[in-house]
Amino acid sequence: SYGSGNLTLTVLWYADTASSGVVRWDTAIAAITPDTDSQDIETKAFATTQAADDTHLGTTGQRLHQCPITISNLDSLATGDACFIRISRLGNHANDTMAGDVFLERAILTYSDT
Repeated sequence: SYGSGNLTLTVLWYADTASSGVVRWDTAIAAITPDTDSQDIETKAFATTQAADDTHLGTTGQRLHQCPITISNLDSLATGDACFIRISRLGNHANDTMAGDVFLERAILTYSDT
């Protein structure tokens, strides 16, 4: 029941052992309108990525954090579309300074229905 405007993807994550540093998250969507688009679902390209950095709050390695990411590259998303979301950590990015593994606990997508 998407209406209009940007999406917000909230990534809930935790570090395996680190208790400091920055994690850089990257996300992108792909939208297909069923029975209308002729795009092959297996080769559909994702829209340009959106990224956000989140800093570990310290003290505990496996502390749960949340990082909201605004998605404005919507790939012509419309009500009723099938929407695919890609989420990744950009560990090789200069902003990502956290050592070790990071775990994605869950992701919550919110949007306007008007």
